[in-house]
Amino acid sequence: MFAVLKTGGKQYKVQSGDMLRVEKLAADAGEKVQFNEVLMLGGDKPVIGAPFVAGAAVQAEVVDQIKGDKVIHFVKRRRKHGSKRTKGHRQQLTVLRVTDILEKGGDKSGVKAAMGAGSVAGVAVAAAEAKKPAKKAEPKKADAKAAEPKKAAPKKADEKKAAPKKAAKTEADDLKQLSGVGPALEKKLHAAGVTTFAQIAAWGKSEIAEFDEKLSFKGRIEREGWVAQAKKLAKG
Repeated sequence: MFAVLKTGGKQYKVQSGDMLRVEKLAADAGEKVQFNEVLMLGGDKPVIGAPFVAGAAVQAEVVDQIKGDKVIHFVKRRRKHGSKRTKGHRQQLTVLRVTDILEKGGDKSGVKAAMGAGSVAGVAVAAAEAKKPAKKAEPKKADAKAAEPKKAAPKKADEKKAAPKKAAKTEADDLKQLSGVGPALEKKLHAAGVTTFAQIAAWGKSEIAEFDEKLSFKGRIEREGWVAQAKKLAKG
């Protein structure tokens, strides 16, 4: 008998005794886990789920937590001043040994469900939010107005004093005037809260390093001379 299970956004065809590498699960070596998202059971009488087979499960033992082979990602932009970027990545993986395939009773087996590391973090956040005390319902505007005691109308002079001054509007500069900045990069800068030349002109080494990481263009800010350009543009 074989089963087709789903985990980490991928599907795997497994049999009892198979060794399997999947995206990292929140489990230690030697621990037993169970996959409840079974898409199909194969054998003499195949069963196809809609989308999952009710009550079916695949149980496995965690052998080890490892990292996959290093993958190199190289990007070269020929018309963008010859810029190059190289990134390396090693995917975190969990090595499993399939121990059993259950046609029924998977929901009553009592074995810990297999969950990705990201899913566990999301559950923890949701649990913390659930423990927070519920906010009291605010009274409706009509009820609130009725409950408020009537205040004496202030004098016109007091109203003038109490009126807050309108905040001066600050218009965003056209950051595309900087060398190497296009519409896409300008959007990223706006999203990071940078809208004027004056902000860029005030950057120091720490800010330059911070935005190198945010924009994924290491060394580009100094290479293009954004700070010096921004100082000139800010002066008009």
